[in-house]
Amino acid sequence: MTMTRRRFTAALGAGAAATLVADRSQAAAATPLKARNVVLAHGLFADGSCWSEVIARLQAVGLDVTAVQNPLTTLPDAVAAVERVLARQDGPTVLVGHSFSGMLVTEAGVHPNVSALVYVAARAPDAGEDYTALAKTYPTPPATAGIVFDGDEGRLSEEAFLRDFAGDIPATKAKVLYAVQQPFQKALLAGKTTQAAWRSKPSFYAVSTEDRTINPDLERFMAKRMGAKAIELKASHLSLISHPDRIARLIIEAASLQS
Repeated sequence: MTMTRRRFTAALGAGAAATLVADRSQAAAATPLKARNVVLAHGLFADGSCWSEVIARLQAVGLDVTAVQNPLTTLPDAVAAVERVLARQDGPTVLVGHSFSGMLVTEAGVHPNVSALVYVAARAPDAGEDYTALAKTYPTPPATAGIVFDGDEGRLSEEAFLRDFAGDIPATKAKVLYAVQQPFQKALLAGKTTQAAWRSKPSFYAVSTEDRTINPDLERFMAKRMGAKAIELKASHLSLISHPDRIARLIIEAASLQS
């Protein structure tokens, strides 16, 4: 994992990060950061290093960032991992989830340290809602057929990962991401949220219009239902890697919300 983070950090565009810093500096007087902390949660077929390109951009504007290592075992286990990190934050915190971890944002986002929520091509169920049933009301995305199981342990096949999960990522980088893919347990998918933080917290949503892992129209529905500030990116499911500037800017906007 350490090597993966080094690879990602080395690959970051210094010019893009510098532009982001400059933009943020110009706006700082008018919109000072309310939240100084950001907690990031990864979804299925990934690990915490998938946020590396976004992390560098957030750190460049002075945000304190932590990426949670989602255990991918059960929903309660995953929520508990996020809550432990949230409890360590000093002051207002933006909670961000990609993909499956929108479930964690929805559940753990009621934590008093959380000032805003950001969903990146993510699940956003209501309290007690059967997300699987909701998803079935839309055409099934291609990546679903690429999930393979070894007993109770699931992962995405290499073909589906490269084509349907990371479709706009250069193949060499996508193969690195595939190599660090973490398997998930079937029990994780059976969990349901018991509360919906987006009903009481300011919410933001980045829709991936070329998504082949979650149906883009489902993403739009969830963003609209929660009343989120939404943006649309011509991106695969991995917009946090193919469009790190835009994702970082959305998180910075969430961190700039005033009371």
